[in-house]
Amino acid sequence: MALLLVWPNAAAAAEVLQVRSARLLQVGDRNRSYVVELACVAVAPAEEDAAIAWLRQELPRSSRVNLRPVGQGEGRLLAHVRRLDRDSDVAQGLIAAGLGSPRPCP
Repeated sequence: MALLLVWPNAAAAAEVLQVRSARLLQVGDRNRSYVVELACVAVAPAEEDAAIAWLRQELPRSSRVNLRPVGQGEGRLLAHVRRLDRDSDVAQGLIAAGLGSPRPCP
């Protein structure tokens, strides 16, 4: 109980269930799952496979993540995604790795 008071995001964190594509993740919490699209990044078709491999390495199954929603559409949640144990946005990591490019955020 004391841990929840000190680190409240630990209880509310979502968990990566699957990397579906270079920009789509399947993420779940205790009783729901969501399709999450990475916000503010575009991935060229030629970089799709490398971006998927990078995401699977960066976000292995059961990784705990924080989601900061910026919109929704087509049954997807558009969000900034951060691993709880790291201080960087996953989309920014794709860009830094040369596998994506910035795109305007809503």
